[in-house]
Amino acid sequence: MLTWALLVSIIGFIIVMIGGWLLKDVVVKKYNTNAPELVNYYYWIFPMAFGLTIYTTLEAYTQIIKKPVLTNFLREVEWRLITTVLIVLFIFHVIKDFSLFIKLYALGYPVIALTLLAYLIYTKKLHINFSASKVTRRYLKKIVSFCVFVYSGTLIFTLSQVFDTMVIASVLKDGLEKAAIFTLAQTMTSIIQAPQRGIVAASIAHLSQAWKDKNLPLLQKIYQRSSINLLLFAGGIFLLITLNYTEAIYTLKLKPAYIFGFSAFIVLGLTKVVDLGTGLNAQIIGTSNYWRFELVCGIILLALTLPLTYIFVKRYDILGPPVASLISTIVYNTIRIIFLWKKFKLQPFTKESVYTLLVASVCFVICYFLFRNMHGLPGLIIRSTVFLLLYGSSIIAFNLSPDVKPVWNTVKKRIGIK
Repeated sequence: MLTWALLVSIIGFIIVMIGGWLLKDVVVKKYNTNAPELVNYYYWIFPMAFGLTIYTTLEAYTQIIKKPVLTNFLREVEWRLITTVLIVLFIFHVIKDFSLFIKLYALGYPVIALTLLAYLIYTKKLHINFSASKVTRRYLKKIVSFCVFVYSGTLIFTLSQVFDTMVIASVLKDGLEKAAIFTLAQTMTSIIQAPQRGIVAASIAHLSQAWKDKNLPLLQKIYQRSSINLLLFAGGIFLLITLNYTEAIYTLKLKPAYIFGFSAFIVLGLTKVVDLGTGLNAQIIGTSNYWRFELVCGIILLALTLPLTYIFVKRYDILGPPVASLISTIVYNTIRIIFLWKKFKLQPFTKESVYTLLVASVCFVICYFLFRNMHGLPGLIIRSTVFLLLYGSSIIAFNLSPDVKPVWNTVKKRIGIK
């Protein structure tokens, strides 16, 4: 299966690359005025995309063999570390040419793809075999049908995620500058989403097994625990960044224009909190016999996101796409929650979900009013530390998640607290 997955992915990439070359004039016409840098480095999109293609395929395989921690590390740590190093080298003029910086940045995903490939070869987990097994031949039609549906759903979801930046860059005056401001807000919200990728990677195999065993109580347990744990992470990270967003821009001496991205961050952050707080509904549906319904949800998401984004960008500038995304995400997740409840009596929420929102809000209000006049690096550190202590201790004291206390007890043992 890995061999065929790699082969199909590479063929798909080649088709897209040829299409990208043939349609370059269309891109130039659309972006040359408001985002000329995209046109200048157009061809460097392809090596970056190829690295991401191979990595994503190997990542899926690595999750299937139950090694999700490594792939999460490569995507969340190694790739970001490479990017950070390149930025630092550029700031200190070790990389003197911006063109060189972009080219090295484009090689980030190929590097993590090679890292994962090397690991699979070293551990002898990489098996290349072009002969189809009896199982493959027997279920070929179902496999192809499933792959088409999953690919279509992924394509729709990915398009909905990147469409906003494309519209900002092409429609608004000074599009590239505003896209950069919007991208900073997006980057901050991607930090909120980081725990979700780890939990998804760790849960897929267990969800599949639970469906195979028809173990609905286990599915309900995973659903509710993923919801409360992701809500705890998302709420805490979102409010922590909110407390420090504008102050960090001034303290780190970033361009003042980035301040205008704060409102976009707030709405995008709320979108991620909603998405994470509803748990693993997409993964539960995707591993069930009703996996086709996930494509239907994706089509609804796209049908809402694309027109709303275009309309709101013209009306509300860079705040438009976050508002469109928030509306679409609420509708998108509500449909999936209703579907799982109607079909299997599965739902993600508990009373702790409400308590989490209350605790997070109280901790935010306390820290905001206590330290709103404290500026600079000391303000950032003290405000963040107090919020984390208040929020973390409240989670433990109110036992908001059954997974928190075991972790806390382990930490206490490690540091010698009885």
